[in-house]
Amino acid sequence: MTEPVLMWFRTDLRIHDNPALHAAAQQGRPVVAIVFETHHQWARHGIGPRKINLMRAAMASLHDSLAARNIPLLIETVADFEASRQRIAHWLQALGARQLFFNNEYEVNERRRDIMVCRDAAAQGVDVQRFHDQCLLAPGSVNNKAGLPFRVYTPFRKAWMADAGPALTAPLPAPAVQAPFEWPDHLLMPVSSVAEPNVDPLWSASEDDAHQQLQEFIDERARQYHQERDFPGLDSTSRLSVPLSLGLLSPRQCLYAAVRFNDGRLDGGRSGFQTWINELVWREFYRHLLVAFPELCKHRAFKPETEVIRWRHAPDEFAAWCEGRTGYPIVDAAQQQLLQEGWMHNRLRMISAMFLTKHLLIDWRQGEAFFNQYLLDADLASNNGGWQWSASTGADGAPWFRIFNPLLQSRKFDATGEFIARFVPALASLPPDSRHEPDGLQRRRCGYPTAIVEHSFGRQRALDAFGVLGKPVTDPAAHPELPL
Repeated sequence: MTEPVLMWFRTDLRIHDNPALHAAAQQGRPVVAIVFETHHQWARHGIGPRKINLMRAAMASLHDSLAARNIPLLIETVADFEASRQRIAHWLQALGARQLFFNNEYEVNERRRDIMVCRDAAAQGVDVQRFHDQCLLAPGSVNNKAGLPFRVYTPFRKAWMADAGPALTAPLPAPAVQAPFEWPDHLLMPVSSVAEPNVDPLWSASEDDAHQQLQEFIDERARQYHQERDFPGLDSTSRLSVPLSLGLLSPRQCLYAAVRFNDGRLDGGRSGFQTWINELVWREFYRHLLVAFPELCKHRAFKPETEVIRWRHAPDEFAAWCEGRTGYPIVDAAQQQLLQEGWMHNRLRMISAMFLTKHLLIDWRQGEAFFNQYLLDADLASNNGGWQWSASTGADGAPWFRIFNPLLQSRKFDATGEFIARFVPALASLPPDSRHEPDGLQRRRCGYPTAIVEHSFGRQRALDAFGVLGKPVTDPAAHPELPL
């Protein structure tokens, strides 16, 4: 038997534009692939059951795509990263594989796991080939003139744009069909635990569907993206964050498609495409930060001085926010969209996150964990980056004294209250303008709760709490507690 090479899939559940899979298929040896369901690890990372179901369905879809190319995919259920490390060592030895291929992941636990896998492989005499896949430009490769990572988006974007053009080559093709793999005589052919077909009514786990979704966005909505992306009542965004988070698409595929239809330009050109490209660059920025500042993986604020903020312990108010019972229709509609769809419009993510951290003065880490559990597109870099931006604790975040007025945001971005009516149907019978701020009688008739906090009170409370950031604090523990 010709010795195979082992391809390890993680958050890259696709066959097109997969650098590690492409390289493995070029070795002239049969490819055997493996992927792990690490349920205990997923639980520790706070991943919710709906996303787990979608990940398992994506693995099943990948299994079928690889099978059509005679590449077997082993789907193994193990407890955690340590167990997956042991199984990688087992399969390298059992198959007699001398090469291991995988794409890098950037979170601290994942990086530690990969270091140990590489050490194990070296001890077995196995050559490990690692590739960058989640970013167009590898984290650590975009630095300022002093050779340090950027802490602010705008200069990062400028430097990224200067380097990204040559890196934006055509996406890699899927591997060719290989000869059927002959399992070694001493091994029984494993039977993979393939997930049931995806039954999520709103989201597909198919790579082919992700390609179609990308093309439909490019054809139908991308040109108006800059004008319509902030209006949650419109179907104007790509929603590609979900297939991107599963690895059904690569950022290269998205950027390459955008540039093709943007007159060949990565920077400038048509406003809609340029605005969408900027959003993809924000995604890259947050991943670069995660590597440069690993404390972001450890529940720490990017701005350490903000650790002195005295967040409120208010479990009842947090529960009301989670369940969409704040009495602020736009906030409650946003939360209901999350609970029902497993996704939330980006403008609403900012409104909801800022309401929790400023109006209720509840720790951003609680909101981050809740989003992580329910968002199907949740990944640590983007979720943490967005929450810390809203809480004014993160890189290039909103100034701490900038506090969204939910009512003004609602009137501006959902003028007719159409979105509110869709997700808070109790208010649908009200006149459009009243949906933003029902009066007391309307609330009683609709069974809709009173506002959990008055805007001006919540705003002033936040300003008082965040005011410590303008004062030198040498010992946070000795700093007098502000009135909350």
